[in-house]
Amino acid sequence: MTGPGQPPMKPLEFVAYAPPEMAARAREFLAEIRRRRSVRQFSPRPIPRQVLEDCIAAAASAPSGANKQPWTFVLVTDPELKQRIRVAAEKEERSFYHGRAPKRWLTDLKPFGTDWRKPFLETAPALIVVFAQKHGETAAQQHYYVNESVGIAVGFLLAALHHAGLATLTHTPNPMSFLRYVLDRPASERAYMLIPVGLPADGCQVPDISRKSPEDVLVHRGPR
Repeated sequence: MTGPGQPPMKPLEFVAYAPPEMAARAREFLAEIRRRRSVRQFSPRPIPRQVLEDCIAAAASAPSGANKQPWTFVLVTDPELKQRIRVAAEKEERSFYHGRAPKRWLTDLKPFGTDWRKPFLETAPALIVVFAQKHGETAAQQHYYVNESVGIAVGFLLAALHHAGLATLTHTPNPMSFLRYVLDRPASERAYMLIPVGLPADGCQVPDISRKSPEDVLVHRGPR
């Protein structure tokens, strides 16, 4: 029941689990998401478009400030367009690695073996370019908490793609303004993240790194 000026409401669709099943589901998800790694060696094998569209739909279900849903997902599978994106990205990355990047940043990157070369932008069968909408169709249509909202949507997207059995990389060439021009997006949008998607190449390797322990990242205030 709603009062004057309130939007219409509907019953919440929610599935409640008994504590043992809740714990099992949490553990299963933890084990699955821990297997996700950023991949830079992709197979060119095609992947089903419907899978990508379903994962993007999952991302678009994320919560957002005032439900403005300030995101656009551009799915790029055209080889010529991927090549244009690679050329533009490598131009910016070459400038970054050979001049603009602080020495500390380059030192921290050294164990990962990355440089300005980004062949995965062409090899991966799909690129998902996420844009953040500064406002609606007009500047008067204000959006709220844009960075936070789009960040949550990207988290949903990465989890959905991993759950579907796909490898991803979160790529943020610096700066990313070229993506708006290459993909013909309006001035009200800014590139937020470039995500190559596909299957790992045969023999794909990733850096042997560890994550912080729960004790390092969790602060609990309450009864044990």
